[in-house]
Amino acid sequence: EDCFVPTSEIIAVEETDLNKKQRNSGKWQKMAKPHAFTVYYVKKARNHRWRCSDVTFWCVDEQLCNQWIQALKELLELQKARPKHLLVYINPYGGKRQGKRIYEQKVAPLFSLASIATDVFITERANHAKDNLFEVNINKYDGVVCVGGDGMFSEVMHGLIGRMQKDSGIDQNNPKAPLVQCNIRIGIIPAGSTDCICYSTVGISDPVTSALHIIIGDSQPLDVSSVHHNNTFLKYTVSLLGYGFYGDVLKDSEKKRWMGPMRYDYSGIKTFLSHHCYEGTIYFQPAKHTLGSPRDKDSCRTGCHICRQSEQQLAEQHKKCGLKHEEDEEEWKVIKGKFLAINAVNMSCACPRSPKGLSPSAHLADGSSDLILVRKCSRFDFLRYLIRHTNQDDQFDFSFVDVYRVKSFQFTSKLLEDNESDVTDIGKKHFGQFCRDHPACCCSIANSTWNCDGETLNSSAIEVRVHCQLMKLFARGIEENCKEATSNQSRAEQLL
Repeated sequence: EDCFVPTSEIIAVEETDLNKKQRNSGKWQKMAKPHAFTVYYVKKARNHRWRCSDVTFWCVDEQLCNQWIQALKELLELQKARPKHLLVYINPYGGKRQGKRIYEQKVAPLFSLASIATDVFITERANHAKDNLFEVNINKYDGVVCVGGDGMFSEVMHGLIGRMQKDSGIDQNNPKAPLVQCNIRIGIIPAGSTDCICYSTVGISDPVTSALHIIIGDSQPLDVSSVHHNNTFLKYTVSLLGYGFYGDVLKDSEKKRWMGPMRYDYSGIKTFLSHHCYEGTIYFQPAKHTLGSPRDKDSCRTGCHICRQSEQQLAEQHKKCGLKHEEDEEEWKVIKGKFLAINAVNMSCACPRSPKGLSPSAHLADGSSDLILVRKCSRFDFLRYLIRHTNQDDQFDFSFVDVYRVKSFQFTSKLLEDNESDVTDIGKKHFGQFCRDHPACCCSIANSTWNCDGETLNSSAIEVRVHCQLMKLFARGIEENCKEATSNQSRAEQLL
């Protein structure tokens, strides 16, 4: 069977020990002393899944065999993007507590095959990896790998970005500070209860696929948003920042960790039935530099042209007027109201349950975030909106849903606005949680919680800013499948 493999997808080349390999064909047995070498390569299966496959080549001549091995190894040496030394953090407690086993059985043998040296660090507490990243000699490594879920990735990301800013003398507490890009890539080996970031950047949550992307040295830039309150740094976010519904689900589920992953379903139903809405004001700056829009159905794919051109436009804007000047000049838009959910996403947030995600056309690296506002509506309407995350219908096609592509935004809840404008009015402080529509009931609580990539934030008033391509992953975005590629090709042919 013919098989074409690009050099970039060859994992390793090794001389084959013929005593181990059975001579499965009669003609090899007739040979005096055959020689062989094996090429290990990436085999692409369905649904973005990758596997390590191998093919063995036989030669009569020992010298010819060695020449082939030498030539192929030299070709692999030319693949400069490949990592040679990795720092690996394993969370032994995340998800189903399988992190260590997954790494040792599925990932370590592949790294060894590809001659990648590793320093493995098993975390013993929360923020262990983050703290360690401030101490290690980071320049020794070509990448940092985290084995765990989204929480583990977030911890490594905070450590790496924080370390870069510290080494460059940048104050993270200043919301307007231009941050220094991370030149060290992060690899994610999924082993958690939620692996949304892996699913949105590789197309599947599978440890072997992710390990192979790391080995061949793929690179995918990623936007990161910084979250501040009163000139104090709170957190970085790469996927979901959610207030109202998603914040309440997280807050409730945290009390039920003993239930395992089922807790999200339970808390989701409970939060949906409570149907709380929250009053507040959102200020945002539209992302004028980006070519796309949240409803253009142009999904982010490998080598995305929107991400590439948006990055260039943003760089030109900064060159023209400088960061500080531009921040002041650009218009801010204001929206006041009662909301069931306020979501800001830097990526589609796709996962197996919601294959399109919260914003199907959100981009990984275009320097913007999609701000989704779900205004107060009936339970039935809100359910219709939530169901659309699981099917192919346009989830923004409702009168009570607005979506904007933004580069920064601020939010203040009504309760905080009232308290700031009239601190002496203690009555408002205590009774602000009574709903103005039904004063006798408590159906509208004053403040929700922000869900920041699966962790709660202490403050409801926040200032958020997107930093274009602040970091890079060992990934290549989601590759177009045959169906998409064919339809895009026929579209291109029509244009020609």
